[in-house]
Formats: sequence, C-alpha cells, structure tokens
Amino acid sequence: MHLIRSTDIALRVVMLLAGGGRLTVGQLADALDVPRHHMAKLVQRLQRHGFVATSRGRAGGVGVPATTLDASVGAVVRALEGEREAVDCDGPPCPLRGGCHLRGALRTAQQAFLAVLDGVRVRELVAEPAGRVLLDLVPHRPGGAP
Repeated sequence: MHLIRSTDIALRVVMLLAGGGRLTVGQLADALDVPRHHMAKLVQRLQRHGFVATSRGRAGGVGVPATTLDASVGAVVRALEGEREAVDCDGPPCPLRGGCHLRGALRTAQQAFLAVLDGVRVRELVAEPAGRVLLDLVPHRPGGAP
C-alpha cells in the first residue's frame, strides 16, 4: 500500500512533536523541507482531527496532546486518507468488473496494512533509541528551548 505524500509528512510532524516541546509551522517546514504554506495546511488538518494543538503568542507553536501519544498510526492514516479503496473499479467502470477478483484481494491487503498500523501507537514511533535521534533533528529555538 502507498501513503500519499501529505500523510507521510503529517506522520513525520506528529513524530517530531511527540518528543515534547512546541515548534512553529516555519520550524516544522524547515525541518522536513516542506513549503511553509503546505505545512500550515497539514497542521490545520492534524489539528482538525485532534492530533496536534496550536497556540499563538511568544510561547506558542504546535504540539501534541497526550492523547495523540496513545493514538494508533492506523487512526492517523485513516483520518488523513479516509477509507478510500486501493483501486477505483467504478469510474470509469471497468469492463472486467463482473468476473474480477482483484478488487477484493486489494481490499483485503489494505485492511491487513491498516490492521498492522492499528497495532502501533505514536509513542512507539518515538521510543528509545529512535526518540533520541528524532529529538536531535528538531530545530531548537534561541535560548535552548525546542
């Protein structure tokens, strides 16, 4: 299965923020080499689904609520990508649709893919030793605070 690019980047955002602290949209965009306006849209989508929280002001930025750490990676992927099928047999209608078993096989594969991701919590993605590496990649604000 294949994740769309924005879901891949969104998962990376959640992983960067899961280590604690807050980052600005600009810092996230720089850290992941993504245009700032694209990052702003991703952060809005993540916020709409409750995976990140934002605040304004001097100590503001983007962070993750504690509930995100317990969320499954499958839940994040479903929220961002929806429940769409791996192939679209209906538009335009496929002439093989009546006797083809590919759609069912791909649906089963997609369910298995998401079932594996359901078994992984966000906190596991940033657990030691990977967590230390991720935190070293996070841009730090002047004054030492991430």
